[in-house]
Amino acid sequence: MPRPRKLRYVQGRPIVGAFVPERMPPWGREEVFLPTEGLEAIRLCDLQGMDHESAANMMNVSRQTFGRILAEARTVIADALVTGKVLRIEGGHFEMPPWGRGRHRRGWRGGF
Repeated sequence: MPRPRKLRYVQGRPIVGAFVPERMPPWGREEVFLPTEGLEAIRLCDLQGMDHESAANMMNVSRQTFGRILAEARTVIADALVTGKVLRIEGGHFEMPPWGRGRHRRGWRGGF
């Protein structure tokens, strides 16, 4: 029996739920799904420039798990951009950190 999956911390829910291409490709409308924790990994690493170790600590996961979440998120985003698919941001296995609602923990930066 596999070990239960650990909840990942995200600072907040996404501002938008989807990105839709301006024109649909000739083969029709397709969708890909980016989990909320994948968006959080992109935000921490690519937008805020955090290293993997610090970002992993912020999300309450190991560095290896963070790297896997980030790689999967980048793959989903690249697929949507290159092939003209609708990118939906939803789902995942996450929770808001207990210190993220009103109180600030040292080291937590920014938001969506």
